[in-house]
Amino acid sequence: MPPRFTSLIRNRPPLPLTSNVSCISTFLLPFLHTPNRKSSILSNLRDNPGAFRRRRRVGRGPSSSKGKTSGRGHKGQKQHGKVPAGFNGGQTPDEVVHGSHGFKNNFAIDLKPLNLSKLTSWISQSRLDPTHPITIKELRESRCISNVKDGVKLLAKGSEELKTPINIIISRASAQAIAAIEAAGGSVTTRYYTNFAIRQICAGKMDPVNSLQSAFPQQDEEGGVKGLSRRRYLYRLPDATSRKDIEYYRDPAHRGYLSHLVPEGQGPSLFFRTPGTGQRVEKGAVKSKDKASENRIW
Repeated sequence: MPPRFTSLIRNRPPLPLTSNVSCISTFLLPFLHTPNRKSSILSNLRDNPGAFRRRRRVGRGPSSSKGKTSGRGHKGQKQHGKVPAGFNGGQTPDEVVHGSHGFKNNFAIDLKPLNLSKLTSWISQSRLDPTHPITIKELRESRCISNVKDGVKLLAKGSEELKTPINIIISRASAQAIAAIEAAGGSVTTRYYTNFAIRQICAGKMDPVNSLQSAFPQQDEEGGVKGLSRRRYLYRLPDATSRKDIEYYRDPAHRGYLSHLVPEGQGPSLFFRTPGTGQRVEKGAVKSKDKASENRIW
């Protein structure tokens, strides 16, 4: 093994300090002296207090609080071995007698409930500004809601306390909550959010309101959509893709952000036609040959 650099410095004779030492030797003088730090610190490495907990050794006497029976108690199957889950002493297990009922809905969304009473309390405490639009970002920063997964649903509990007009953009809202806010002079807009979008909105990396399918009355000078800034935000707010979500946010009764896409006199459904909008075809009607000939290619 080659000798350490510090050992070479120790064996080196000290340099004489004279008055005619050049500026270069003065600059190198601190590096030539023996350092105070030890050559190896591996022997002094330790974990932080509480970072490592030793395994409890059982059966090492009564002073260890886990001696003799090692914490298993006296006799029985639980001391001598393991008991299977759902074991009832040999009789038919409960899951066999009663069976399993119901199912787990993998398409269910987890919405955080928000009552109007709590929203009114936050406004009265000046924790929310009613003069500006209230989005999930403002609700999260003011700690009005927490642990939001798939969105927030506005409920009408405490609607009689609401007297201030507010403009709120939220995932979903009940009919009673919409009526209470509009009666106070405010407005409700429901729009689609994902779990990823909510996290990026709270981090300030995504627009909480505007997306490609949002309704914009004007355009900017560059010909783009006014209000949809690509320079400020890192990610773009996604729109609804499934038929169930699209039909919900196309419904004007839900105050959806896609309701401007529904033509006048038609419903929000993408599959069913609105009664009275289609052409009535009588039974036994024969198609004319002229129309059939027009559809021919050659």
